[in-house]
Amino acid sequence: MKNIIVITGASSGFGLMSARALAHAGHTVYAGMRETRGRNAARVAEMQQYTHEHGIDLRAIEMDVAAQASVDAAIGQIVAEHGRLDVVVHNAGHMSYGPAEAFTPEQFAELYDVNVLSTQRVNRAALPQLRKQGRGLVVWVSSSSVRGGTPPYLAPYFAAKAGMDSLAVSYAGELARWGVETSIVVPGAFTQGTNHFAHAGSPADTEVAQAYASGPTADFGEVAFKGLAALEPADADPQAVADAIVAVVDAPFGKRPFRVHIDPSQDGAEIVNGVADRVRAELLRRIGLEDILRPRELG
Repeated sequence: MKNIIVITGASSGFGLMSARALAHAGHTVYAGMRETRGRNAARVAEMQQYTHEHGIDLRAIEMDVAAQASVDAAIGQIVAEHGRLDVVVHNAGHMSYGPAEAFTPEQFAELYDVNVLSTQRVNRAALPQLRKQGRGLVVWVSSSSVRGGTPPYLAPYFAAKAGMDSLAVSYAGELARWGVETSIVVPGAFTQGTNHFAHAGSPADTEVAQAYASGPTADFGEVAFKGLAALEPADADPQAVADAIVAVVDAPFGKRPFRVHIDPSQDGAEIVNGVADRVRAELLRRIGLEDILRPRELG
């Protein structure tokens, strides 16, 4: 079935890979990104050329996930053009790297806004349409850092991703009876093949950052990053994340996995998530809400 799909943060990384892969799978894909007439104008032109060359339906759309008006306009345009919206992929995110103490509260808030509040803006714009249809899919791109091993110097990002993952789990139950399905895709730490680490933010309080860099934690930055890179198999390919998202979208309604891990380094997240998701399922059974573990067939 051809789906109408919107992906946030699709100008690069997992988002761009997923947008292309889903379009190649036969879907109509809107690649959300900001500043389509500014700094991302070249990316838009490149996407248009790629679409023409490959005969796929991939469209860049202006969507600044930090602004509700921009999100509302993008979702409104998609629904106006097709009369429906089938799949929302929450991919937009940003990373920061450095000692937690050296980040200001404002920096924490900014990272939380990009990684968590953005999903709420998109949901408030898109979910009324999905609920009206009685059918839809929300895909959340989480991180193995939520429940896997947590090396130092990534605290703001880890905290934000944990918030997003928790929100995804709550939404899953609340949307199930509306016929809206949830899948959480959990990538591991891909240190190569994306700009995630290269574009990571740094602490604003340079004095505190320098204290950590010259104190007993002086080796943290180098050891942690090198250690993560060493855990990653030589053949680890971030395209596997995009392929996993395609597999989720293409699976039959009601048969999609609640959570999918793509973690070549195997940092333990799959084990911990497995326990946590079973605990969630058992609690819902005990309180009489077992039915919301699966989306309801409507219509």
